[in-house]
Amino acid sequence: MAKYEQKMKETDRSVIEFIENVDSPKKREDAYKLLEIFSETSGYEAKMWGPSIIGFGSYHYKYATGHEGDAPLVGFSPRKAKISLYFATGDTERDVILERFGKHTSGKACVYINKVADIDVEVLRELIEKSIAFLQETYGS
Repeated sequence: MAKYEQKMKETDRSVIEFIENVDSPKKREDAYKLLEIFSETSGYEAKMWGPSIIGFGSYHYKYATGHEGDAPLVGFSPRKAKISLYFATGDTERDVILERFGKHTSGKACVYINKVADIDVEVLRELIEKSIAFLQETYGS
């Protein structure tokens, strides 16, 4: 049986170059704001993960199925439709914090926003800190 090849890996691509290539000037501006907020709050340097995710820190996960890999502790991606914010899955407190976050939608791992102006930046900082603490507690630092 072929070993699963992880799609999302940390790369050496330039984060700034990636942001500079974002089509929308508003999304580009928001990407720089998020870069500053995530860097400052997480304490980690921004790295590109795969072709389009800006991630901060990393952790190694291993599921009961035997599937394992590495992923950023937190991250974001300025996508065409919306900006995707990546936080830990499985943290039961996330939904409670999101009630104070501002205009967003959310999926299992992602929280989607249209623009930074729609959200409470202090709540974003809280989500970043909580996600990192949860993942480090769950998977070790």
